[in-house]
Amino acid sequence: MHIQFSQTCPQAARLIAHVVNKGKFPTSFSAAMRAGAEAARFKGATGQTFDAFVESDGGATRLALAGSGEASDDARLANLEKAGAALAAKYQSVGIEELVLDVSENRLSAEEVGHVLLGMRLRNWRYDVYRTKMKDEQKITLKTVTVVGAPEDTAKEWEELDALAQGVEFTRELVTEPANIIYPESFVARCQERFEGTGAELIILDEAQMEKMGMGSLLGVGQGSVRESRILAIRWNGGAEGEKPIAFVGKGVTFDTGGISIKPGPGMEDMKWDMGGAGAVAGGMLALVKRKAKANIVGVMGLVENMPDGNAQRPGDVVTSMNGQTIEVLNTDAEGRLVLADALHWTQEEFEPTRIVDFATLTGAIIIALGNEHAGLFCNDDTLAKDLIEAGEVTGDTMWRMPLGKAYDKLIDSPIADMKNIGGKGAGSITAAQFLQRFIADDVAWAHIDIAGKAWSDKPGRTWGKGATGYGVRLIDRLVSDTLES
Repeated sequence: MHIQFSQTCPQAARLIAHVVNKGKFPTSFSAAMRAGAEAARFKGATGQTFDAFVESDGGATRLALAGSGEASDDARLANLEKAGAALAAKYQSVGIEELVLDVSENRLSAEEVGHVLLGMRLRNWRYDVYRTKMKDEQKITLKTVTVVGAPEDTAKEWEELDALAQGVEFTRELVTEPANIIYPESFVARCQERFEGTGAELIILDEAQMEKMGMGSLLGVGQGSVRESRILAIRWNGGAEGEKPIAFVGKGVTFDTGGISIKPGPGMEDMKWDMGGAGAVAGGMLALVKRKAKANIVGVMGLVENMPDGNAQRPGDVVTSMNGQTIEVLNTDAEGRLVLADALHWTQEEFEPTRIVDFATLTGAIIIALGNEHAGLFCNDDTLAKDLIEAGEVTGDTMWRMPLGKAYDKLIDSPIADMKNIGGKGAGSITAAQFLQRFIADDVAWAHIDIAGKAWSDKPGRTWGKGATGYGVRLIDRLVSDTLES
């Protein structure tokens, strides 16, 4: 979707939209238009829409309203995004290529207009690359939004939000692609293409390099696949020279059959998005790099495919991680933690970050605990936890903090190795986090975010349709903005 700005309304406009606060109508609207809105019970509630046709130069122009709720609402920006998203959802496939957003009467700030546009841009995204027989009425036709009457600095405000939108869209693209298209090597290639010319540094480790480093935990997961495993790091130095970075680490299991501990067939196709954590890190880094964030940041992605063949890892195998700890693999479907173990250790050794936040579609248990409303947050540092929760509340990437503790840690002790990769029947998401914590140095602030319930959605949400949500990108961007750039 292309966004452009003008101080005058295009003469050929066929769709003109207004965002209105609850109970407020544009003064330019006729009495008939007002009466029609009232008859349709349109009151300007958040996300509510109404439209009508008016005669114009011998033709018809569609006038649309989208509600943004109360002007004084604490969730003002979120409500404006919902208003923009509602417009995109309603008009993306009606055969009109240009929507005129008239904000000349609204007195919205540049920031407020920007968030209306962000909601429209994100909700208009849909990945139709493989759909060849769509009916015309199903195809997305909305391509351009022309903003009329916005404050002068709105275009500059949109530049940063446009970078954010690009990051979210990139994550959705990676998560949506099927596993025969996105696998470890092609994930890397897609990132190389997208980051070309941005000034970011990409570091790639192949299997030979990882084996030399002793990454037996990560390599064990991918040994049953013909697709080679990779580690990809994206480094951006936008802060003070020599200042230690913040690190984001993502689980990138590009397809997860469960390995020898194979998953049930129904729903296994969903496991193409088991790389949602790596997707979030890639998109988050793209957003930060595109807007030239004034901070030192590194994003690390452990990329593997978990397949069952004659060379696959077996339940009962013992592997040795990069930091020397041994792991008894009781369930090959608890593979994401094995990937992250080596990725987390390597990140600390290579970059010496001040903070680490990892993202992973790690456990079904977190969905049992929290449903699809929140991601699970596990953290060894109260300040980092607070920063993340606050960033999540602003962006909509919400989390709920879960416990860590010695009693849970004992559940993953192994009788023959340093640890086992699963605990008992209970506290599955907690024991997974406890496993990861064993690979974090004592002096490093670390957070683990289990996004199993948030990376993909079976129904439309705040600014997304069905499918990949792009969860994590906005959280990453906001955390950096609030804690390193403010």
